[in-house]
Amino acid sequence: MQDPEFEILAAHSKTIKSKHRKSGGLSWRGSPFDWIRRMPPGKKGKIGEELVSGYLVEKGFDVVRSTDVEADRIIAGKRAEIKMSTLWENGSYKFQQLRDQNYDFAICIGISPFDVHCWVLPKDLILDKWRNTGEISSQYREGQGSDTAWLSVNPDAIPDWLTQWGGTLSSAVRLIASLTNQKPVR
Repeated sequence: MQDPEFEILAAHSKTIKSKHRKSGGLSWRGSPFDWIRRMPPGKKGKIGEELVSGYLVEKGFDVVRSTDVEADRIIAGKRAEIKMSTLWENGSYKFQQLRDQNYDFAICIGISPFDVHCWVLPKDLILDKWRNTGEISSQYREGQGSDTAWLSVNPDAIPDWLTQWGGTLSSAVRLIASLTNQKPVR
């Protein structure tokens, strides 16, 4: 039995698929997300924003595009950064380009061939895990972009600190509802 939350996001994937080129891949064959996998990184980021936005609108959230580059979307009045990763060959997601910008929380959505993972991380948590505990790494070596971090997550071995911040689409929706004080309609 397929998770209904997966079905909603898969439907949005099919809707925006026609705007982007197709790609193949044996392990992704038959996946509704197959076409996303080989897109250039910048395009993947935009697709991730569209997927999350469409999904949240369908769930009843007020979602608009941010008017500046410090956040991707405004969700029920809160500024959100959206990061998407497809599953890497090593079995992990890498949510890249996390920065200390003007947003309230980041939505990190991980796309596997037939599964989706999602975490909703308050900005202050990201900064603490990056700057104080090292559980989020600098993306580049010192002096070469140390203002940028990335979060690596193996969905089969999620770190303890991350478990309370989502993992499934349903838990992410509950967290977004809590952070925005807006209740989803579905």
